[in-house]
Amino acid sequence: MSELGLPPLALYVHLPWCVRKCPYCDFNSHEARGGVPERAYVSALLNDLESQVPRVWGRRLESLFIGGGTPSLFSPEAIDALLSGIRALLPWRPDLEVTLEANPGTVEHGLFSGYREAGINRLSLGIQSFDRELLARIGRIHDDGDAYRAIEEARAGGFDNLNLDLMFGLPGQSREQGLADLRAAVGARPEHISWYQLTLEPNTLFAARPPVLPAEDTVDALFTEGQLLLRDEGYTRYEISAYARTGQECRHNRNYWEFGDYLGLGAGAHGKLTDVARGTIERLLQPRQPEAYLRDPCSVQVTPITPAALPFEFMLNALRLSRGVPASLFVERTGLPMSALARTTARAIDQGLLEPDPEVLRATDLGLRFLNDLLEQFLEDDDATD
Repeated sequence: MSELGLPPLALYVHLPWCVRKCPYCDFNSHEARGGVPERAYVSALLNDLESQVPRVWGRRLESLFIGGGTPSLFSPEAIDALLSGIRALLPWRPDLEVTLEANPGTVEHGLFSGYREAGINRLSLGIQSFDRELLARIGRIHDDGDAYRAIEEARAGGFDNLNLDLMFGLPGQSREQGLADLRAAVGARPEHISWYQLTLEPNTLFAARPPVLPAEDTVDALFTEGQLLLRDEGYTRYEISAYARTGQECRHNRNYWEFGDYLGLGAGAHGKLTDVARGTIERLLQPRQPEAYLRDPCSVQVTPITPAALPFEFMLNALRLSRGVPASLFVERTGLPMSALARTTARAIDQGLLEPDPEVLRATDLGLRFLNDLLEQFLEDDDATD
């Protein structure tokens, strides 16, 4: 392997509880029957972080993301205690991006201003749709009125960096309904929009009892028109399902896509860390069940990423970016030579899935459309050597 570079460091915190499990959701989320154990869980998170600090000694945080589950089930006081504890254990950049996910169905008046005062400066609202009937079909606990009120509350609470999560290809959704959702989203003038297609994931209720989804040509037409609408409204597609106004790309997610490092705290959280001294890259995994995590938050499982797996691991992230990444980043972040990708990239270029530019690793428009097919080719790459 070549010499590894030390990438930026981010922190992901997983708050696993939600009011009700959505039928399409395959995340590690658990219904909060009887409330959430705020104090005990925040204490476990900070104990977890303290045990992991030696792994990242001397490094500072570039971004912080609190996801779930439904993090907005936690009070502003609990989030304040969490952020204060993290700040005491790890240095972070003065303009740290601190994101919190929130569900419109859990919003109470004044909640967002409390989060803003605690130190959250970017809010991600799980809107999914502005259509009341479609929201009911996908099992969301909020309706269209809740969605609009949550956006108003976010702005009133001082948030000037707002992401809206929106889905398309919902059960029974027409092209017109999908475009109406998108127009409602851009009409709210968020800084960022995540617009992605509903997929039926294994081990979900929808996988067991599949709903009737729109025809492929309906989804294709919606996607094509939606792309034009977003572009005309000033949103640039910088990742396969992420659109942002100039300067408003999500730093935290970009770090994932550029194969940066991140610590993961909380039940089922993942991490990825580079050890330059040993020339290794490791995956870290926390206990999945909240009860097990609360009993022992310091029992992280560590697994090295083998050199043979690194091309796929890197490309799985990098090729999601519409502008791709410099080819040199592959060498810097994996420690492998470019020859480890040579055979597969040449094949993908011949197929029109990858741009022929030797300085950049970037999918073509066709490659982005058939990204899974492109990525599967790197699973077959056995040229990586140590």
